[in-house]
Amino acid sequence: MVGFRHVLCAVTLFGATGVAIAQNNTNSPYSRYGFGDLPDATFGNSKAMGGIAYGLRDGAQINAMNPASYTAIDSLTFIMSAGVTLQNANMSQGGMKQNAKNSSFDYFAAQFRIQSWLAMSIGVLPASYVGYSVSDTQTATNDGTSVVFGRQFSGDGGLHEVYGGLGAKLFKGFSVGFNFGYLWGDVTRSRSLTPAATEASTFLQTSTLTVTDYKLDFGLQYTQKIGKNRELTIGAVYSPKHELSNKYTETLQKYRVSSSQTIIDASTTFNPDATFALPHSFGIGFTYKYDNRLTVGMDYSLQKWSSAQPSINETVEDGQISDNFRDTYMYKDRSKISVGAEYLPNPMGRSFFAHVKYRVGGYYSTPYYTINGKRASREYGVTAGFGLPIPRVRSVLSITGQYARVKGLETNMVNQNIFRLSIGFTFNERWFFKRRVE
Repeated sequence: MVGFRHVLCAVTLFGATGVAIAQNNTNSPYSRYGFGDLPDATFGNSKAMGGIAYGLRDGAQINAMNPASYTAIDSLTFIMSAGVTLQNANMSQGGMKQNAKNSSFDYFAAQFRIQSWLAMSIGVLPASYVGYSVSDTQTATNDGTSVVFGRQFSGDGGLHEVYGGLGAKLFKGFSVGFNFGYLWGDVTRSRSLTPAATEASTFLQTSTLTVTDYKLDFGLQYTQKIGKNRELTIGAVYSPKHELSNKYTETLQKYRVSSSQTIIDASTTFNPDATFALPHSFGIGFTYKYDNRLTVGMDYSLQKWSSAQPSINETVEDGQISDNFRDTYMYKDRSKISVGAEYLPNPMGRSFFAHVKYRVGGYYSTPYYTINGKRASREYGVTAGFGLPIPRVRSVLSITGQYARVKGLETNMVNQNIFRLSIGFTFNERWFFKRRVE
């Protein structure tokens, strides 16, 4: 029977999700490129284990990264999970430094079994984050005259995904699954050029990309028992390349500020033909579990962004040629390798700390965007966290700390030191059985 506190918990988590989606989740200047920062769909336990997920199989946790894992849930359990992240980033470029604080929505999902061999999960996830504001001053020479002007780059928005997935157990130890996701969202970017001369005209170019389309993810897992108390699970996932239904708009403006008033001298809006796509994505991983107490694993993923280059037609309006932010949408393949471990001291113990799950991990990844045709940066990080049991119920509070280092590969590129604190709650109750009343 579902009690009032269960309903209240669900409503509270759903409300928090709605608020979080509307927030600006990043201040990274690298989100200027492509679709922005691409978060992995990792939940509480996976997040603290370096992001491993493809071979991760836990009946008390949701693993949307591999839908084949849904069959691990037992027939009486309903799982609801939500998470948020608090972030502090220190950015440096040359002698300049900047600090930024953000919060982000991580996930809101539920999972349950339909048949003894079939399970389902539904949820909402972030697909990309865009949020930056960067400016500089440059000097150009025209007919022997030096002209000083300021440049301003800014952007915000992102993509979101709502998904529904099924996992099916085909035979002992082997499961397959798929997720059907619906993507939606807007990414707005602008850049301006303002000469230092008084009342000189500012040139502003703005682009807006609106995406509404579907995506597919497929997964499989195979678990092999090794003796009485050990098992090995191998998992793999695949997402096919898919062109996205989109609307792309650009606006060119020329304006000046005179006597505290903005005077628009010219404004043109057009909709060039644009093609954007999601790439072929592959992932493979494994976990080794000993005595239901120790789990270790490794993942590798590859996203073929180099084969999903956007196509944006050049447009001529009033003698002006728009370059359509071409430097923003130039890609290379994105790869990531992750390792992680989880340790449970004593599943049969009576003390609180005997049931705390201790998690550690690390990862290394390359980005998919480029700057001036070159790969922009590398990222590596370490993670650690706890799965804290809630007394007298089967729910878990997951707390994860992560340190990430984003290293620019050229001297003029930005370096970032990022600390993230992630908090996730997994509501895990036996809802599908009738209580006996005496």
